[in-house]
Amino acid sequence: MKSPSQKSPVMNPEDMNAAFAEAYNSCDIGNLLALYEPGAVLINPDGFKDQGIDLIRKTLEDLFRLQGSMVSKNIYCIPFENIALLRAHFILNTVDADGSPIQIQGHTSEIVRKQPDDSWLYIIDHPFGADQLRETEPIS
Repeated sequence: MKSPSQKSPVMNPEDMNAAFAEAYNSCDIGNLLALYEPGAVLINPDGFKDQGIDLIRKTLEDLFRLQGSMVSKNIYCIPFENIALLRAHFILNTVDADGSPIQIQGHTSEIVRKQPDDSWLYIIDHPFGADQLRETEPIS
């Protein structure tokens, strides 16, 4: 049985990004972690791979420390059999150490997988994976 703070499962892959923002805005780490498969991968802000709920929890707890408000809009969802590739644009409004408003935004790249109960969960979450690269190698 769900606790009052737990949200309903995501039943359409294109709803995943809005569900992430809603879970973040709930300020309940359990709501965020419930969106990931146990062995999922999250790329952390340093660009390293966090695999598994324990490492993902640490990165998401750091995200909560920003004490912001998030919106996330799905740009596209490309389903294939039991997986889907997602891209979203998110905006996180918060304040800096001096109390001045700041806005963090980016374009995500994610893969979600359909579960036996027909819900969808993240298997790969790259919060800035669809942003333009700052530096690239020349194409030869």
